Amino acid sequence: MSQLLQVESVSCAYQNSVVVRDLSFAVGVGEIACLLGPSGCGKTTVLRALAGFNRLRGGAIRMEGEVVSTPELALAPEKRRMGMVFQDYALFPHLTVFENIAFGLNGAGRADKGRAVAEMLELVQLPDLSKRYPHELSGGQQQRVALARALAPKPRLLLMDEPFSNLDTELRRQLSLEVRDILKHQGIAAIVVTHDQEEAFAISDRLGILAGGQLQQWGRPETLYYEPANPMVAGFVGKGSLFEGICVSETCVETELGLLEFAEPFCAPAGRTVRLFIRPADLHPGSDGSVEARILTREFLGGQTLYTLELPNGRRVESEVRQQANHRVGDQVRLQVSVHRPIAFFE
Repeated sequence: MSQLLQVESVSCAYQNSVVVRDLSFAVGVGEIACLLGPSGCGKTTVLRALAGFNRLRGGAIRMEGEVVSTPELALAPEKRRMGMVFQDYALFPHLTVFENIAFGLNGAGRADKGRAVAEMLELVQLPDLSKRYPHELSGGQQQRVALARALAPKPRLLLMDEPFSNLDTELRRQLSLEVRDILKHQGIAAIVVTHDQEEAFAISDRLGILAGGQLQQWGRPETLYYEPANPMVAGFVGKGSLFEGICVSETCVETELGLLEFAEPFCAPAGRTVRLFIRPADLHPGSDGSVEARILTREFLGGQTLYTLELPNGRRVESEVRQQANHRVGDQVRLQVSVHRPIAFFE
């Protein structure tokens, strides 16, 4: 896949405060990427720098090999052929849906605008709403109009800043999948900024975790989930607990959960300190296991049951059981760890 966007050692600052430092990643043609991270980590700053709204403190941004931003050079936003969808939709309240979508089609004739708007309305499944005003639309419909407006000028790259955060959970999931389908159908690359891990997994081909102004890891969502670069990434892309351990052999670790044995060698030499990241789905309360635990809470979620358990040392951990589970609050159980190959971090 050929590269569309290259971000090379980019740093951004507000006055004398560096917000993002030494950021590097690439997005291929037609690829959807997500920047995932907690509030205040610099995600929106990166997006604004890509769009040309923020100057760089260091590094460079290239589109199809052409430099569009350095500390000395900044191509105007309107010349970058990037579309942007904002968190609050940013629709003009005094303009109709048709007029909002047509707003960015500068230089196009009336007939061409009409065809382009009609095409976009069909694309976002709002063919009969061209004469309505934003206040007459639901949140999901407003987001579709914002998407149509951004796509109408045929951008090379679409930038989306927390695009679904104002919607309820079910609509957010539905619309994120719809947007992915639309972008793939149009062959348009996108960068989506979000703090929602499920949303990022659902929509992205490439995923980056941003924390403390630095990119912690960049790659396929599956890679970040199964092979996180550090405990911060592991905890951000999925629930879990870190357990300190000592390697006993290539496949065995002594921990507060007892002696854990795994199917594949990963731990050597003996005596080495390791931290294991264990997910709730890998902890099973029952009658087997090397450590006792007491059930503090039980939450039935339909397809699974989520338990909070207390270990003998007072530590609390979560267990996610997918089969029918009949343990009750207050029960004493034995905790079994069942994971093929652990996520391990060595000192």
